[in-house]
Amino acid sequence: MESKLEKKEFNITVYTENQVGLLSRIAIIFSRRKLNIESLNTSPSEVESIHRFNIVINETEEVVRKVARQLEKQVEVLKVYYNTNEDVIWQELALYKVPTEIIAEHVSVERLLREYGARAVVIRKDYTVFETTGHREETDALVVVLQQYGLIEFVRSARVAIIKASDGFHTKLKQFENREPGEPAAENEYLNNGDKVFTM
Repeated sequence: MESKLEKKEFNITVYTENQVGLLSRIAIIFSRRKLNIESLNTSPSEVESIHRFNIVINETEEVVRKVARQLEKQVEVLKVYYNTNEDVIWQELALYKVPTEIIAEHVSVERLLREYGARAVVIRKDYTVFETTGHREETDALVVVLQQYGLIEFVRSARVAIIKASDGFHTKLKQFENREPGEPAAENEYLNNGDKVFTM
């Protein structure tokens, strides 16, 4: 049985309204707890006007749970989930710039690139840029291989991830999108307990 005190990689998925300044407030939550963000990606979701953040951190489940709760207290945040790598389907995109003359002279380089599923996206006289997608270990492995062939530049994107069991919240997003104007919104969990919260 895995300990909740064991540090491992977690994917935090945050569904939000698209509001200016939200990213900086989310970043502050992590920096105040001295948590290092390994990867951060933001994109539109399947529902118009709703965005999703995918944040990767290496921490204990107890810490991740507390962060998720704090994120949900942000007014614009609709829902937060956290999952291990086993619970999500994820990929990262990587670009590699390699001297074109090296590729032309070494057939083995072209063969290696094919083995890693890389494809050329730009070919110039002085360099060629290859693209590949995969897990971090896979993109890192290709860096090591290409360094001996004069790798000029390497860059990797933030992680994109889909939760394997996410149908439930998709339905909630659709309900949010189709809600009639003037329909009562769900109240903040503390508002109905105002007397208890603010009584000294």
